Amino acid sequence: MIDWSLAVSTAQHMLPNGPPIEADAAQALIHSLYAAAAEAEKHIGQITQLNPIAPLAKIAVVDRRKWAQSNVEGFRAAITPLVDSLLEKRESDSAGPRATTGLVGAIGSRATGFQVGTLLAYIGTKVLGQHELFTPEGTAPRLLLVAPNIVTAERNLGLDPWSFRLWVCLHEQTHRVQLATVPWLEPLIRADLQEFFEAADVDVATVRERLGTAVSAAGASVRGESGRSLLEAVQTPEQRQILDRLVALMSLLEGHADWAMDEVGEDVIPDIAQVRATFEKRRSGVGALDQVLRRLFGLDQKLAQYRDGAAFVRGVIDKVGLEGFNQVWTSPDTLPLRTEIDQPALWVERVHGSGGVS
Repeated sequence: MIDWSLAVSTAQHMLPNGPPIEADAAQALIHSLYAAAAEAEKHIGQITQLNPIAPLAKIAVVDRRKWAQSNVEGFRAAITPLVDSLLEKRESDSAGPRATTGLVGAIGSRATGFQVGTLLAYIGTKVLGQHELFTPEGTAPRLLLVAPNIVTAERNLGLDPWSFRLWVCLHEQTHRVQLATVPWLEPLIRADLQEFFEAADVDVATVRERLGTAVSAAGASVRGESGRSLLEAVQTPEQRQILDRLVALMSLLEGHADWAMDEVGEDVIPDIAQVRATFEKRRSGVGALDQVLRRLFGLDQKLAQYRDGAAFVRGVIDKVGLEGFNQVWTSPDTLPLRTEIDQPALWVERVHGSGGVS
C-alpha cells in the first residue's frame, strides 16, 4: 500500500539542512532545550491542574531527518494494521482478485510513499515540537523538540532564545501532560482511525468522481475560495463525521496547550507578549505559495485549531472556572463536539447543565 522506505528517503533527501551552527553552540542548544523543557514542566502542572496517571513521555531533541523518520514510523504503526484489515475485509466481500497486486500495486505503493515523503519534507521545516502519538510496537512515545527549526524560528523572528525556547516547551509539555493524564485518548484516536478506514468507499467510479471534485477543490483552494482541502474532497459522508470528531479533539488539545503557554505570564517570560505577537505572524504563513500549500494539504485547518481551541478553553473557563473546564477530560462523552468548539456555552450547558451558564 505504501513504500515506507521511500517515504523516509524522500523526506530526508528533500529536507534542507538546518542553520549553520558550531559544534559547541549545537551542544549548548541541546542543553538549553532540555533545560527549557524541564522548566516548562514545573509550570504546566500548576497552570493546568492536571494530575498524570501514566508515565510522562521521554523528551528527545532531534534534527529534521530524525523527526521525519519518527513520523514515517508512526504512520506505519498506525496505518498498516488498519489498511491490512480493510483489504482483508474487501477481499472476503468480493469474489474477484485483489486489485493492488503485482506491478500495479508496486507502482501505487511507491507513488504513495513519495507523496508521504514530500508532505513530510514540507512540514519538516516548520514543526518546532511534537508529541509522538503512534509508535512501533514496544517503543514508547516521546516528546520531540526539533532543534534546527527552533533556532531558525528564533533567529528569523528576532526573539530572545531562552524566552522562545521556554515558550515552545510550555506548549509541548502541555501535550505531554494531557496524554499522561488521559491515557484513553490514544485508543480513542486509534478507534476513530479504524472507523475512518472502514468507511472508505473503494468503488472505482465513486473514487473517480471524487477525484474530479478534488481537482475543483484544488482550483478553489488556489484562489482562496474554499475551506476544503484535497484530502476532504475525496472523503465519504461517513468519514467527514469521523473527521468532525477528530478536528474537535485536536482543537481542544491544541487550544488547551496555547491557553496554557500564555498563562505563565510576564513573571516567567518577561517578553511573552512580544513572543506571542511575533510568532502569530509566523503561523499564518509568510508567502502566497506557503498559504496555497497549507490549503491544499489541509494545514490551514491546523492553524484554526490553535485559535478556535484556545477560544473554546477561555470561554469555558470564563463560565465554570478551571475545575469546571477540566471535566472535559472525564470521558469521551465530555469531549467537545465540533459545533461546541465555536460555541463553548453549548458544551457548558451539555456537561454542567443550564445552571453552569452565567
